[in-house]
Amino acid sequence: MTKWSPCPASATRDFRVTSTSDLQTPNETLSDTSEGTLTPDSSYSDLIRMADALGVISAGQLAIINGGGARPDTLVLQCVQIKPMASQQNQERYRVVMNDSCNFIQCMLAQQYNSLITNGKLTKGSLVRVTQYQVNFVKDKNILILLDVEILEEYGQPEKLGQPVALENPQPGGMVESKPQPGNISGDNMYGAKPQQPAQQRQLPSRTNASSNGGSAHGNIHPIEALSPYAHRWTIKARCTHKGDIKTWHNKNGEGKLFSANFLDDSGEIRATGFNDAVDSFYEMLQEGSVYYIASPCKVQLAKKQFSNLNNDYELTFERDTQIEKAEDMDGVPQVRYNFTSLADLQTVEKDNTIDVIGILQEVGEVGEIVGKTSSKPYSKRELTLVDNTGYNVRLTVWGKIAQDFDAQPETVIAFKGLKVSDFGGRSLSLLSSGTMNMNPDIDEAYKLKGWYDGSGRNEQFQSHANTMSSVAASGPGDRNAYKTIAQVRDENLGMGDETDWFSIKATIIYVKQDNVAYPACLTDSCNKKTVEVDPGQWRCEKCDKTWDRPDYRYIMSVNVSDHTGQIWLSCFNDVGLAIMGLPANDLMQMRDEGDERKVTEAFAEANCKTFVFRCKAKMDTFQDQQRVRYQVQYANPLNFSLEAKKLTDMIAKYSISDNSLFVQ
Repeated sequence: MTKWSPCPASATRDFRVTSTSDLQTPNETLSDTSEGTLTPDSSYSDLIRMADALGVISAGQLAIINGGGARPDTLVLQCVQIKPMASQQNQERYRVVMNDSCNFIQCMLAQQYNSLITNGKLTKGSLVRVTQYQVNFVKDKNILILLDVEILEEYGQPEKLGQPVALENPQPGGMVESKPQPGNISGDNMYGAKPQQPAQQRQLPSRTNASSNGGSAHGNIHPIEALSPYAHRWTIKARCTHKGDIKTWHNKNGEGKLFSANFLDDSGEIRATGFNDAVDSFYEMLQEGSVYYIASPCKVQLAKKQFSNLNNDYELTFERDTQIEKAEDMDGVPQVRYNFTSLADLQTVEKDNTIDVIGILQEVGEVGEIVGKTSSKPYSKRELTLVDNTGYNVRLTVWGKIAQDFDAQPETVIAFKGLKVSDFGGRSLSLLSSGTMNMNPDIDEAYKLKGWYDGSGRNEQFQSHANTMSSVAASGPGDRNAYKTIAQVRDENLGMGDETDWFSIKATIIYVKQDNVAYPACLTDSCNKKTVEVDPGQWRCEKCDKTWDRPDYRYIMSVNVSDHTGQIWLSCFNDVGLAIMGLPANDLMQMRDEGDERKVTEAFAEANCKTFVFRCKAKMDTFQDQQRVRYQVQYANPLNFSLEAKKLTDMIAKYSISDNSLFVQ
């Protein structure tokens, strides 16, 4: 009969096999009259595996940790129960119960290790080596946050080791003695849940690897993953990956200001917000890309997901006494962390989800402006087109200052973090205010994408998610690479409905209307409002409340274009006008002011007979009490002859020429 040394009351010795002399053959079964884990069905091989497991398990260590004693760097525990727990945004978290053969304790598994459960590596009975953990005091008892674990597969999944009992509620002043009692399962089906007893809450120090300590002056460094409303006296060392603009509010309760920033360490990301005094204290101090120590007091609360795109159930709020210090040592803190979704996979992403995307910039639209429905404030926007090596393109909108200052050239590799998915046009993307954009990032995905585009991608044809069932869509309304003829635009009544219709046409300019070809704009960056000459040499902008000695002329023109099916009038703004005319509007207006009509006439003549691919929107407009459809050009690109040839060959291939074809082979 095999006998085990019982777990001592002090729970300080290993739980070991002391005799195996009675073991005779592999087929012999064993029995044990005492309450425990051996049954008449336990086989020789089960016993040997259990004996090996008992030799490595960290017997009695849970009681020492629970009593506030010295904490080992590594624990070997057995998993005895796994239970999923509800979390925000359908991101599953798992609660597990661990056993050290003397006691069991409730634990929470870090999200990055969820795959161990879903792929079946971590199951009931598995032995786990825990190399990093955090102790949190919740509802009068301790729980472990398992931050770094390793499955010891060589020990299999033995039956429950030892006769573990629930830990006593932590008591101030020393170790809690573990009293033998039958293990139980509470009403919520978790081991160790006992009726709550009054207990004095105490502060528990954190345990981290020495390499993560930023120095003794900052104490122990907590990983972001371990932060929760129940954690006290913590310090994190993290990189500021994004800092938003200062925003103000005014309402019946008063006024104020706020800003938000995102922080990253090797365990995860978290959003932090500062209000009023915190804005004055921390906004200028925090710089994107730098690493900081952030220490409590700092409020940890449930994240407001409508304002954050981070994968964290919690967020921080800076308080008056929050301590923030720049870290000179940036080792061990990663740069921006991406979780890219390919453009082809967008059709599997639900609307309003937040994702990261990397792609090649194919087209850049002109800056536009919309007015918010609720705030009635103007917002700048710019539309981009991205492609990647999955054969898809997507329309992406950037806003505000990013839209105004956007200066990337086509064929640039851009990584976006924090894009909101929309179902407009099948699938489209929008950069959130908390999102970031990185041009030509120094990451493997960028080099791979650039190599593909330079090798073959530049000549490929891309499809959009508006018509994912067809590889070469002829007239899909959301396909940005499929051209419509002018006759199709009219026959399909584009722009006649309530919604704006988008289309692309390949057409040649046959006439540029020369009256009112440009307007005098304000010189203020991003204003572009019309100025009025109040006196000779005095041009006033009402919006900026400024007067200039000269205006900045910007194109606003009408052009007549034609293809083999008909003609159509298009409205164009400054960027498109510059591409058509080939010179700035200031130069053209100077020619007129100087009376050089010959050069003006030549400039308009040069614009004729140019062929472009026009990306247009059609929408119903009212002019002089009459409704009409207005066709406005968002951008115009010169012909890419290699791409045009590829489209023609694909079109020919669709005819599937056979022996009885009318085509000559």
